[in-house]
Parts: sequence; C-alpha cells; structure tokens
Amino acid sequence: MVFLLHGEDSFRTRLRLGDLVGALLAGRPTASSDLASLFEPRIGALLGVSRHDARTEPGAAITLSGQAQGLFDAIDERRVVLVEHAEALRDLDVIATFPPDAALVLVAVERLQSSRARRAPRTKAAGTPTTLIEAVEAAGGAIERIERLPSGDLPHWIAARARLQRIALGSDAVSALASAVGSDAERIEQELGKLGAYAAGATVTAADVRMLVNGAIEADVFELTQAVVRKDAKTAIATLERLLAEGNAVQQILALLLWQFRVLLFASAMRSNADAERMAKAIRSTPFAIARATAFARRITRVDIVRAYEAIYATDQVIKTGRAESDVAALTLGVLDLCGIANADLRDMLLVEPPRR
Repeated sequence: MVFLLHGEDSFRTRLRLGDLVGALLAGRPTASSDLASLFEPRIGALLGVSRHDARTEPGAAITLSGQAQGLFDAIDERRVVLVEHAEALRDLDVIATFPPDAALVLVAVERLQSSRARRAPRTKAAGTPTTLIEAVEAAGGAIERIERLPSGDLPHWIAARARLQRIALGSDAVSALASAVGSDAERIEQELGKLGAYAAGATVTAADVRMLVNGAIEADVFELTQAVVRKDAKTAIATLERLLAEGNAVQQILALLLWQFRVLLFASAMRSNADAERMAKAIRSTPFAIARATAFARRITRVDIVRAYEAIYATDQVIKTGRAESDVAALTLGVLDLCGIANADLRDMLLVEPPRR
C-alpha cells in the first residue's frame, strides 16, 4: 500500500497524515475524515511507525524499514513507513519494490506536478516513472492533494477548530479572524489558542480579535472602505471614530485605507480563484481579502479608484504639512471627501502655503 499526501497547507496535511496513519494501524478504511474535527496528531508516539527524511536518508533505509520487523513487534502488527520531504526522494524504485505487507506513506508539503519534470537517464527504459507522482501511480497508490482553505470555507473551519478547543467565538469574531488571518490554517490554530487563553472561558469578541491578532484592524478598515464605496458617510464616520477610539493611529488608518483601495483595484481585475492567488501574492495580501473585495470592486471604476488615491494623497500631505487643525480633522475630512461630500476636498488646501509654526 502506497499513499502520497502533498500540498501547500502544512497544518491540514499533518491532520490528514495523523488520520491516515491511525486508520492504517487500526485496520480501518483510509478515506479522509473531516479535517476540521481532528486534533493535531503526535506521530512520534504511535507504535508501528518508522519515520524517514528523504533529504538525508537513502532509499535502501526506507525499504529496510518496510521489510524489517522490530524485536518486540507482534507477528501480525501492521507496519507503516512514513517518509517526510518525499519530494527529495531520488530512488523512485523504492516505491515500486516496497513490501506489499507494509504501508508506505509519502508526504511532501508542496504542490507536486504530474508532468515529467525530472527527466529519466537515457539508460532507463521508456515508460519508467521519473516523478514522484508517476511512481506512486505506477505502483497503484493513492494520491491526495491538500489544498489551502478556500475563502468560503474559512468561517466553518474557524468555528469547528474553536469548538474542538472549547473556545466560544462570537460570529463577529469569526469574521474578524478570517479577515485577519486568511487561509493560513496553521496561524488560525495559533491565534485561536491565544484568544482562548485570553478569554479564559468567556466568549471571544471581534474587539478581542482586533486587540490580539495582527492584521485584524484590516477588517475594520475594510468596513470603512465599504461605507466609502457605498457613499454612506454616516457609517464611515462612525467606523472611523471607533477605530480612533481603539487607539489606532491616524497614519495607520490612512495607510490601510490606501491598501484597501489597492486591493479593490486588483479585485476588479479578478476572473477566477487562480487570479485571486496570483494577485494576493503580488500585493502581499490573502486570496480571502481579494475575494471579499470582489463584490465591492464591481461598484467602482478605475476612475473612482484614481480619485480615491488623490483624496488619500491629499489627506496625507495635509497632515504632514500641518495645514489642518489636527490630524484627526484632516482624516475625517478625507473620509468625507471619499464619500463624495461637497466642500470636503482637501486638494484645495494644498494650493495654499502651509502655516508657519
């Protein structure tokens, strides 16, 4: 039996690995369980499992583990040989010749291509597997690709992982955490542990997330951006006042507002999930943030975004040159300008000399 797990989500790959190894050792069906409901496994504590690192160990050592039985192992004990960093395995014959009475589990925490990227030596016969995926397929093995969480699945995943850790999350906290962390399952787990320890049994709120999780302020600034796009000045100012009351700096809010309009610019050009992945990497954002902005990106044009850039630039310059009564007043006028309120255009203030102080 040969199994290959590969993909870019290291945390969810570990969950699936624990699920698979446990099933093999117990003789259960190996179909995947709901990963959101699984505790993180401790493979090292399981009897009957041999672990190898393909970066440093030869193929012969892996084969030997499949053949050998430990001194104290029961005659009918199932053997599982786990090979980590399997993408580094060069001796692919190990897969074809692996003992059928043992299970070989290969794990690669990266997305593997099925194309014949590695060319076989000329001395090998045609049709000989030259990639890990081809070798597993030729051996009749099972291949699973563990994808990153789609943005639409994030709320369910976060809620399920919170229940597993017995953490009470408010619905607003789920949304705020999804916005702050995106599809990084490893970080979601870490942030949930931190939030649970802080709440100490109480329900975690969006305010807790904003206070404890890096990037959570972006969710509030996105709410501000939504109000601006809708030209809803009342909601925009209320959101801005809340952000300021929570201690966020004027320049921080302004910078994030600019970043949100940049996300809208990229989201307006998105045509598929693959585009979201590519654009997220280009602007160091998350596919979740790009996908979330798509609905609002349809409401504005490139001209609107250019005008928003001009308003934010003018606000920045007015603050830096001290032309406004205060930084908060300048930012408030800038937000009103973005909402289309007459006489709030700060560009006019750049036409006069700044005050001497």
